[in-house]
Amino acid sequence: MLCTTPCHSARFSAFRLSALGTALTLTAALGASLPVMAEPQMHSTFINDALLPPAEPWQGASLNLMRAADDSYATPFEQSGGIESPDYEATMAWLDKLIKRSKYLSKVSLGKSPQGRDIWMIVASKEGADSPKSLAANSRPTVLVQAGIHSGEIDGKDAGMMLLRDIEKGGKHELLERANLLFVPIFSVDAHERASEYNRVNQRGPVKMGWRTTANNLNLNRDYAKADAKEMQLMLAAINAWNPSLYIDVHVTDGIDYQYDITFGYNQKQGLSPALFSWLDGSFRPEVESALTSAGHIPGQLVFAMDNTDITKGMSQWNASPRYSNGYGDARHLPTILIENHSLKPFKQRVLGTYVMLEQSLKTVGDNATALKAAIMADSFRYPTEITLTWKEEQQASWDFKGIGYTVEQSPVSGANVVRWNGQPVTYEKLPVFGNTIPDIKVSRPEAYYILPQWQEVIAKLENHGVRFERMSETATVKVGEYRFSNVEFAAKDYEGRQRVKADATLSQTELELPAGTVKVSTEQALGDLAILLLEPQSPDSLLQWGLFNPIFTRTEYMEDYAVEPMAAALLEKDPELKKAFDEALKDPAFAADPETRLRWFYEKSPYYDSEYLRYPVFRSN
Repeated sequence: MLCTTPCHSARFSAFRLSALGTALTLTAALGASLPVMAEPQMHSTFINDALLPPAEPWQGASLNLMRAADDSYATPFEQSGGIESPDYEATMAWLDKLIKRSKYLSKVSLGKSPQGRDIWMIVASKEGADSPKSLAANSRPTVLVQAGIHSGEIDGKDAGMMLLRDIEKGGKHELLERANLLFVPIFSVDAHERASEYNRVNQRGPVKMGWRTTANNLNLNRDYAKADAKEMQLMLAAINAWNPSLYIDVHVTDGIDYQYDITFGYNQKQGLSPALFSWLDGSFRPEVESALTSAGHIPGQLVFAMDNTDITKGMSQWNASPRYSNGYGDARHLPTILIENHSLKPFKQRVLGTYVMLEQSLKTVGDNATALKAAIMADSFRYPTEITLTWKEEQQASWDFKGIGYTVEQSPVSGANVVRWNGQPVTYEKLPVFGNTIPDIKVSRPEAYYILPQWQEVIAKLENHGVRFERMSETATVKVGEYRFSNVEFAAKDYEGRQRVKADATLSQTELELPAGTVKVSTEQALGDLAILLLEPQSPDSLLQWGLFNPIFTRTEYMEDYAVEPMAAALLEKDPELKKAFDEALKDPAFAADPETRLRWFYEKSPYYDSEYLRYPVFRSN
């Protein structure tokens, strides 16, 4: 499941909705037409079927992709009739069997998980490449497909296993004439093994599903910017080493019911990669949607309801920040697709739709390799003079939305109003759409940033992301902009293992002597925009807001009142300007009535005050 804000787990749960009015049927309210089709059915395949809304019967052409259960190369998914997904050991055993007999496939470990499991990546190329160097030698674009970042949402693993089998044994090796494939079958490997039929109650299969967060209880799709999880550090290293041309992150959503079974999206054109948006929207989406439709699926844009109890309020588009895969891809100019299969569609249907999408992605990337490479280069070296750090919402072009009818009624259990989806297809015409596409906080692009050498964790994060920097070999005096903070506000509780912090930032110009070992980060590099989002303090996914600089908000030295008093008296006598400022401050009744505040006022203006307190140790060179 993808949640963009802390409230999304509630917004996207059909069983935790609160209604705005009394029971109503939106079919009647909108005058929408219902096509004639088979009655929705209650399933009895999965343990949670009785708790879920009815599902529409489905017989797509992509069913022909499945092999018989007794086929020697049937995947565990196919052997189960499309209802089960294998565990880690069985997954890798099946893949090892395929790779052993392959001239196209090799297997590499990205590294060990916190519990000691290898995170495997399958490399598929015409030449059977097994290293970044040998893969790059063929000069074809590379598609990186990642399954199981949330390991209960595992559709991509089973789809990718089928596709690899068909490349090797099913006559589809021609796909590798145009593009290479990197396939990570299970990203969150430890969570994958925390499997149960009682995980993800809102999802229609597989029989057993993995856990959402890692063994350290971190959500990997909140970790791209801060990169705390070992799994994420390994993935970022792989992206840097293997240099994919397209990154596909496969999820399964939950929440409102609708007709679409395969939805996917990417950041908007107002983001940091406008050329990539044009390619994704103009070349990639039409071809993939056409392939899915021909195979009997209903593709759609990544969809979030503004209000799950009232579809007429419209849909929300999403310009993700760099903590998420698609926002991170936008920041580093790596075209990134976020697939969100619909959790209320049966597992078999979702897996087969994912197969079709992955196959067509290889075709589209191969056929449009030159245009894709040009778009990546255009965005990577665009160097905009201003960078938007935060966005405001505005209304977009309206959508015709392929939804499902529902009523809202009072629950005898909770006493609240809840949604009851009825399984009947409904078209909601010209729904309003909203998206965070108005620039809010913007900053000018500095020539470079300077990071003091003691902030080793921050420097290591930049290195893990692949941001280039140099270390000053000797002390140097430079003119820089420095931030000072006020109105510091810490989050009330930890989030993703970090205590987040916000503060008002004031930028001033100064001349500093920077010590040897200071790190200089130029913004004129392919990852310059990413560096800005990580280092600008007002960026929501800056390393500052993620808490990596929290020690600067701690005061460690003080001055006793008995020492401040004589110092203050001497300063007032010697400095007329200071006395004038003090007299002005006394006009504030609260200040005048607070002895501690008055004494601190003098302390802060004295040479004894801690000059490093509330001072950001990252400086801008303009």
